[in-house]
Amino acid sequence: MAIQIFGTTKSFDVKKAERYFAERRIPFQKIDLKEKGISKGELESVVACLARKAGGRTQAIEMLADKNNKDYASFAYLDDGDKEAKLLENPLLMVQPVVRNGKDAATVGYDPETWKSWC
Repeated sequence: MAIQIFGTTKSFDVKKAERYFAERRIPFQKIDLKEKGISKGELESVVACLARKAGGRTQAIEMLADKNNKDYASFAYLDDGDKEAKLLENPLLMVQPVVRNGKDAATVGYDPETWKSWC
């Protein structure tokens, strides 16, 4: 089991996700989006997992985008293909935390109900 938490250190939901896994002694890796960002392969994997749940790639990318982010206006009017590139370019546009369980499952935001099923 390889849990990865993508987010920033200032996000309270990221801190809650870290605490959730730490309290249950579940090992995880934290990737700081501000410092390291997200690789194309990691984003592809997250989008693929979310697309299975959401019904398609477009819906998955929309789930990833933080509509409360100040830069969302520049993201909202892009073509679907460009939106994924914009998330790679500016990973802080994503809802945090993005939690990935290997290549099988991923969540966006604080979602302990789903994480419970991973353990």
